[in-house]
Amino acid sequence: MKPLAAKASTHKPLIARAPVVVLGATGGVGRGVVEAALAAGRPVIAVARDKAGLQCLRGKHPDADLSIIAGSVSSDAEGERLARALRKLGRPIGGVIAAVCGGPARGRLLDHPAAFLRQRLDEDLLPHLAAARHLLPLLAEADRGGTYVLIGGPGADRPWAGYGHRSIATAALRMLARVLHEEARTIGVRVQLLAIESPVSTELNRAHACEQWPSALAVGQRALALVEPGGAQPAEAVVRYADIAPIDISLADVTRDVDSTSSGSTSLQEPGQAGDAQCAEPGGLLPSRCLQDARTLLRSLIPSDNHNNQERSS
Repeated sequence: MKPLAAKASTHKPLIARAPVVVLGATGGVGRGVVEAALAAGRPVIAVARDKAGLQCLRGKHPDADLSIIAGSVSSDAEGERLARALRKLGRPIGGVIAAVCGGPARGRLLDHPAAFLRQRLDEDLLPHLAAARHLLPLLAEADRGGTYVLIGGPGADRPWAGYGHRSIATAALRMLARVLHEEARTIGVRVQLLAIESPVSTELNRAHACEQWPSALAVGQRALALVEPGGAQPAEAVVRYADIAPIDISLADVTRDVDSTSSGSTSLQEPGQAGDAQCAEPGGLLPSRCLQDARTLLRSLIPSDNHNNQERSS
């Protein structure tokens, strides 16, 4: 008697998905990126300098495919060390999302010595280059390459009053993204910058945030949409937030706002800097109050139909 043939399974086999590396995972935007990726079923490798924040992040998602690495990209040496740690995991990387930034310093450029701007570029710009130099080769090792997404803030097109150093750094970051976009083509990796043209609503600024500011989770959804393969998303180096369709994910498992965690940080946080502690200080709220005063003044001078456009450049 011939053995009975096994009945064909009606279930489609699960396809293992390559993890997404999130730099600055304990920052305001970083937590939103992690939340969006996990909700979409993507494994996540969360990287930040804040070890306690990483443990809290893992505790919030005990059943998720979430790995944590305490690391930094503040220098080439730190970037190389992080690349070695990622290789030790033995998991091909499907994408990198860099939500990194320096401290919340403010003030007129003319009121500071030249060393002030140099420090800001050291903290806001050069970590992105250090990270890209050592993580782009990891993406290139994947069978189909991957996408490296940088998240950039406002002020690149017009000077941001009181934050001229950020305008300069953000404009430089956009050019860095364009250069890396062209150079990375030779290794089969796509580099893009997600340009957010307004501040991001986080726990620290929520009381002063405008309604039209995107949430950290919304930013994470759009950053992930650039990473997902086969999506109908813009392919240019710099992509505006408004031009990206958020990835279609179910957020039924999201039990609380990603910005309501106890870890205090800015909306964009560089894991190799001491910004987490700095942003928890009461002085971290001062820029938001100043912006609110400026917006109140602008509303009295500008017709009401132009309010939204002005808010985007604040």
